[in-house]
Amino acid sequence: MERESSSEYKKTVEAALFVSGRAMETEEIAKVVGIGSVGHVKKILEELISDYQSRNSALIISKVGDKYAIGVRNEYAEKVNSLAGAPDISKGSLRILAYISKNEPVMQSSVVKAFGSSTYEHMKELLEKEFVKTTRIGRTKRIETTNKFKEYFNLNQ
Repeated sequence: MERESSSEYKKTVEAALFVSGRAMETEEIAKVVGIGSVGHVKKILEELISDYQSRNSALIISKVGDKYAIGVRNEYAEKVNSLAGAPDISKGSLRILAYISKNEPVMQSSVVKAFGSSTYEHMKELLEKEFVKTTRIGRTKRIETTNKFKEYFNLNQ
């Protein structure tokens, strides 16, 4: 009987990750699934990660910081990206984000030199979407990408 409920919990955790469409903290998963022990949820998540790896599935469950997400393996994501639609970010901000990602940590003054004064508007969007974080250093800022950026663009594998 315990095996059946454990199997049901695993399926419910899997469904929660899939339906949410984002990375979830173990506490949130435990609450949604109705499991009182966060440790038990972590065990279920590790089992799911192992299950997906052993099946060599196109899908993957991965840990991003202290959160877990379900996604598509890179080799398949490239083939099906067109189905996902346009990213929820402007083209200019995406260009700047790519530059930051490639050169991080990077100083904002360097980004402004590379892209001009429109950088400030794009930085505002990137900060609002929590794709980057800044640290003031003198008269400029140091810019780095966040875990949310890695999660959104499925770079955590």
